Formats: sequence, structure tokens, C-alpha cells
Amino acid sequence: MKQIKYLAFALPFTFFACGSGENTETSTEEVDTVAVTEEVEEEIEEEVVSGYSVGDMATDFSLMNIDDEMVSLADFPEAKGYIVTFTCNHCPYAIAYEDRIIALDKKYKELGYPVIAINPNNPEIAEDDSFDKMKVRAQEKGFTFPYLFDEGQKIYPQYGATKTPHMFVLEKTEEGNRVAYIGTIDDNYEDESAVTERYVEDAVDALLKGEQPAVTETKAIGCSIKA
Repeated sequence: MKQIKYLAFALPFTFFACGSGENTETSTEEVDTVAVTEEVEEEIEEEVVSGYSVGDMATDFSLMNIDDEMVSLADFPEAKGYIVTFTCNHCPYAIAYEDRIIALDKKYKELGYPVIAINPNNPEIAEDDSFDKMKVRAQEKGFTFPYLFDEGQKIYPQYGATKTPHMFVLEKTEEGNRVAYIGTIDDNYEDESAVTERYVEDAVDALLKGEQPAVTETKAIGCSIKA
């Protein structure tokens, strides 16, 4: 299990508002309309995050899918691994990455690495992330992958997810589902055309070649999980 320490410094950041009232209709092109600029005061703060480290074996789960069926990793016996993403309806970062997550599933599902999406947010805090609204969002966007509800918020702490989206690439081995990559999808959430590092794709491509990813961990960029 990992214990990662993060230090926050005084830097100007442009980031997205991640409250529960954002319009889930927002497209990637419209994300900038909900951006907010804040000056982050100098603050040195240690945050200890528990969860999986690269090399750990991830336990399976059984969560309700938007089709009202329970889904587990074991339901994909032909899979070589999984692209697990903790994401949600309302977060502008998650919205910005939706099309890229769909593209990951379309590209890698047939190669043995399907996307499994999990909504970790508490709908009592983030009402736009309710199970009923998950169904609506999935239909609107044409999700090609399971979109599971972490009821009781029991799974995301096991993984150590802290953001939406937060990616975990798992490699199926004889010992279990080994964590091979943790972090963000790529190096530019604002503009896909400006992406230069595709971390998830690179990780899966390496695993498909029988190699280990050159980059195994990056910092997840997104909204904090609403617990």
C-alpha cells in the first residue's frame, strides 16, 4: 500500500470549479467557461494517501452498473488487464476527458484492456453524481464501457483514488490483477491536440508487448472525490 506525501506551494493555478451544481451538459470545448482562477496561498501541507502502489495486487469488486447489473473484473475472463478510471458526471476535468476515455475503451477493449469506469462520489454531497444521473450521462455520451456506482464509497479508498478522473492500469497475472500504472491520462487536460505524453496509452502498449511501462506513476489531475 502506498503512502505518498504531497507538498503544496504558492503558485497561480487555473483550475475548474468542482461543486455539485455544474452543468453535466458541458462539452470539452466549453470546459473553459467554468474555469476559475485562484491564487493559491503559500501553504506547506502533508497529505498521506493510502491505497495501492505500483506492483500491488488489486482485489476484485462487485458494483452496480448503469444497466442495473452487478459487474466485477472477473466478468471479463478474456481480458489481459483493465483500464480502471474513477470518474463522475459533474467534474469539469472528468467531462474534459470523457471523449478520451471512450477512445481508450474503443482502442484497447478488443486488445484485452477494457475500460471500467467507477463513480466514487457521494450523491448526497454531489447530487449530479446520483445513480440515476449516471444513467443519463452515459446515454448522452454513448459510453461503451461499464459505468459503476461505488455505493457506500468502499472501493475508491482501497485503490487510493483522490481525483476524478484517476486512472489505474491493471495487468492480469497468475498472481492476480497487478497495478502497473497510476495517475492521469495524459499531459494536457485542456487541449487534446496539444498532448505530448499519453501515459495510459503508453502503459497499455508496453504491457501488450510484454514490457513494463516506462512511466508508472503520475499525479492525477481533477476534482477531489466528494466523500
